[in-house]
Amino acid sequence: MKRLTIGPMVASEYNEWWNKRVNDNIPKLREEDVRPIEEYLQVIQFEIEIIKQDFEKRNLKKGKNKAEEDLDGLKADYKKLSRSIRTTDLDVRAKEVTLEKSLLECQNKKAGLKARITELEKLLR
Repeated sequence: MKRLTIGPMVASEYNEWWNKRVNDNIPKLREEDVRPIEEYLQVIQFEIEIIKQDFEKRNLKKGKNKAEEDLDGLKADYKKLSRSIRTTDLDVRAKEVTLEKSLLECQNKKAGLKARITELEKLLR
């Protein structure tokens, strides 16, 4: 704060006050309240450790939840694939049965045609 003085206009009481001024708003430190800076830094380190541990716990929980969601998704996909395979197996078996029936019919027709051919050959002789 600068003092503006213009000659002898400043009152002597003001000068005395200015020289003795004390700022009552600033508390004075007591010796028992003063701690070395190392103690403050240790407290800060402990607080940082606690924050770090909380952060790691939250990340682990998030990771665990994500892994559980992925596992649930994989289980659902596995069930779908299992159903699809069973359905495909049933379709393949049904086709095999149909083909076997067709084969038997063709073999029966062939046997019938051979018999007919032998009959016709006998008639021609």
